[in-house]
Amino acid sequence: MATCSSKTALLPRISLSNLSSTSRSTTSLIPFSNSSYSSKSLKLSNSRSSSIIVTNVFKTLDSSDISVSKNRKLEATYADIKPTILVSEKLGEAGLQVLRSVANVDCSYNLSPEELCTKISLCDALIVRSGTKVTREVFEAAKGRLKVVGRAGVGIDNVDLQAATEFGCLVVNAPTANTVAAAEHGIALISSMARNVAQADASMKAGKWERTKYVGVSLVGKTLAVMGFGKVGSEVARRAKGLGMHVVAHDPYAPADRARAIGVDLVSFDEAISTADFISLHMPLTPTTSKILNDENFAKMKKGVRIVNVARGGVIDEDALVRALDSGIVAQAALDVFTVEPPPKDSKLVQHANVTVTPHLGASTKEAQEGVAIEIAEAVVGALGGELAATAVNAPMVPAEVLSELAPYVVLAEKLGRLAVQLVAGGSGIKSVKVVYTSSRDPNDLDTRLLRAMITKGIIEPISDTFVNLVNADFTAKQKGLRITEERVMVDSSSGSPIDSIQVQIANVDSKFASALSDNGQIIVKGKVKYGIAHLTCLGSFSVDVSLEGSIILCRQVDQPGMIGTVGTILGESNVNVSFMSVGRTGLRKQAIMAIGVDEEPSKETLKKIGEVPAIEEFVFLDL
Repeated sequence: MATCSSKTALLPRISLSNLSSTSRSTTSLIPFSNSSYSSKSLKLSNSRSSSIIVTNVFKTLDSSDISVSKNRKLEATYADIKPTILVSEKLGEAGLQVLRSVANVDCSYNLSPEELCTKISLCDALIVRSGTKVTREVFEAAKGRLKVVGRAGVGIDNVDLQAATEFGCLVVNAPTANTVAAAEHGIALISSMARNVAQADASMKAGKWERTKYVGVSLVGKTLAVMGFGKVGSEVARRAKGLGMHVVAHDPYAPADRARAIGVDLVSFDEAISTADFISLHMPLTPTTSKILNDENFAKMKKGVRIVNVARGGVIDEDALVRALDSGIVAQAALDVFTVEPPPKDSKLVQHANVTVTPHLGASTKEAQEGVAIEIAEAVVGALGGELAATAVNAPMVPAEVLSELAPYVVLAEKLGRLAVQLVAGGSGIKSVKVVYTSSRDPNDLDTRLLRAMITKGIIEPISDTFVNLVNADFTAKQKGLRITEERVMVDSSSGSPIDSIQVQIANVDSKFASALSDNGQIIVKGKVKYGIAHLTCLGSFSVDVSLEGSIILCRQVDQPGMIGTVGTILGESNVNVSFMSVGRTGLRKQAIMAIGVDEEPSKETLKKIGEVPAIEEFVFLDL
């Protein structure tokens, strides 16, 4: 890891004012030198000229932008123009009240695909349940305006995540509010199926008394296979254990220690379905899980197995299930979800005597409906206001407490990326970027996905007509042919901070400011967070101390008396206000780097005058 010279002495900063962060700045790409300037723009390494135009979900953040409060009010954010939120399926009144406090809310239910595409270009956010299909055509019809899609529930298989990511649209869900309700419904179906409750009820209402016909089976001692050990699956497992069942689970992503803590054995798919007396499905619908219960897998099951599905209808081949029921391989099934909803009235599966059905009631309790409505409303409102949603499904999944802790480093990461790319000389192709994090924490305990996304945003936006946000950062970097690698280095530190420093390196490029190059020819910028504010601490081989706020002029000069006054006078005569100055030097009367913070962008004539000062060897203007 390249480091700055330890011999550099620092002069104290003359003055510092706190400059507020703007939502997005337009960066000047005109490089200046002593003799001339060039208007060549920078480029990324690929040759494709087209790029995806998307809308920023997140503004440039400062440490006050990230809030983990679920009750944050955003009236001030939308004081001038309220966003428009389309709610395409019924949402609880409590959630609608949250939305109406900050936005114009359009509740339009039962829209056809064509009607949805017509409306969506006028909307900033869309809230759906499971019935609305948010396809690529919807994102294309939005023309970049759609910033957030909220799914009121857990599953997001009705949203085209790839298209959402490409168009920079954040997708959030409500994964916690209906967890208990869905688990309770799963247990209710297991119990009612085992004791033929629905069939016996229908029989009695038909005037019959058929005790012998509806003899059930006990749950105690039976093996339940939970297929998908996420939030709902694990809650079903807990309740089934309480009923005296032996529980196994299959989930390729579930931690074994979490399963053991509940008393559940994680097993292979084939072992789960072949040993179970009851199978409860809790997996998402993906290309891998589509019709995963088919003729082949039904044949592997115990004869007389009972199946419950409160997940997604598409994970079962419904025709194959009918055949398995008719053959006796499957004794009974209890289904809350179907491949097509509502299913056809003449569906053989729905009409089968050994099948118990409910109309997608998994989350349908008063408590869950209200909880889901509030959870998704707050997630959508927060995302529109620039918050980083912990429930985002197509952006770095970072827990709320980590978001709060990393807030100032998010600002540092983006500004280092923005600074580094502006130091690249026009015409240089940027192919690779290396990011080095130093921290007192074990590298395995340091989640840097959020920081990497912000560095990517900082690097790409100043030199591209593509707007970048946390959603599409990695995708956009890949499309641009930009390779970003990361390295984590442990250091001794007693500060308790998650990050000690962040260093951005760009190799194999020319620099418009030669002092930014390290001994091995890489552009290097390094920064820290001091007192909650992002600071540049290293530039090439020079140690500096620069607050990364507003715009900055960097000068390499001969260290001699009067330089601060000379440059300050030039700026003052041009009515450019100086917010701070700091100087880092290699030694007395040798070379020095002077950093000047300015509130306004100086004119070309003003910058030309600075470049003509005899002791200034090179300089560059950077807009952060």
